[in-house]
Amino acid sequence: MKLVTFDTGDGVKRPGALVSDGTQIADLAAASGGAVASVLWIAEGGDSALAQAEEAAKSATGDALVAVDSVRLHAPIQPPPQMRDCLCFETHLIQAFQQARKLRAKQFDDPEAAERDMEKKGILSVPQTFYDQPIYYKANRFAVVGHEHDVIWPSYSNFMDFELEFGVYIGKPAKDVKKEDARAHIFGYTIFNDVTARDAQTAEMGGSLGPAKGKDFDTANPMGPCLVTADEFGDPYDKTMICRVNGEEWGRGSTSTMYWSFEDLVAHISASETIHSGEFLGSGTVGNGCGLEQMRFLSPGDVVELEVEGIGILRNRIVKN
Repeated sequence: MKLVTFDTGDGVKRPGALVSDGTQIADLAAASGGAVASVLWIAEGGDSALAQAEEAAKSATGDALVAVDSVRLHAPIQPPPQMRDCLCFETHLIQAFQQARKLRAKQFDDPEAAERDMEKKGILSVPQTFYDQPIYYKANRFAVVGHEHDVIWPSYSNFMDFELEFGVYIGKPAKDVKKEDARAHIFGYTIFNDVTARDAQTAEMGGSLGPAKGKDFDTANPMGPCLVTADEFGDPYDKTMICRVNGEEWGRGSTSTMYWSFEDLVAHISASETIHSGEFLGSGTVGNGCGLEQMRFLSPGDVVELEVEGIGILRNRIVKN
């Protein structure tokens, strides 16, 4: 199923499922007499709740069917109970650090020599920790917004960027899960745009506590347009990922290039810690999936489209007040 959360203009978030080739939404709450309360309720309820949602989608008629273009889509689970963003793509890290070294080297009289020296000394290079274990930070779940929602440019930034990611929602709670058993805890998948204020991020990363205002501002975490349940999504490691700005393709990659799998993430994070239903784990940025890797940045009014095969397109406009 492709699950969504939507409202019809009254601000009330309702659970839905895309039907009629994605042109309509089956209002799962209306079709089930209120039994299907939310997408989170489905994630928490396991197979029986998913079956109930599927039956409601099939039986929806009349007022329980609404046109997609007549509603406002929110993130599939907004807000998620918790969200962690992980580093799973080596290519992105290599290319992003290369560009960061070029930027820093421009401050010296001989930029080429400075860049070579930094590379030799391992300055602004992929940390060994990335290869030793999955790395993640806990993102601001209250900054989550949906498809076609505006992203508001933070007042303190001059260099804004997007990051093309996808990720998983947890279904059955997980604790001390082995990698080979982890797939059973994945409920579904969605697209994630980890919008980043690059200047703020660069300034704070030296503090060794991870990103803060580089990532944390209202509307910084667009997700959607839908949640594709694991049974429909199939193999998560054979999907094409594409990013566009104002219709121009800026980059593409593949989920097949993940250094760490979602199973690795679930096994690592669940060690002596319960991961609850509805929690979101992001993949990190795919190689070629952000402007920094090409030294290109966003401008006010830009429309960013992130596409992941099997899910759809997440579209958001960057607005500067």
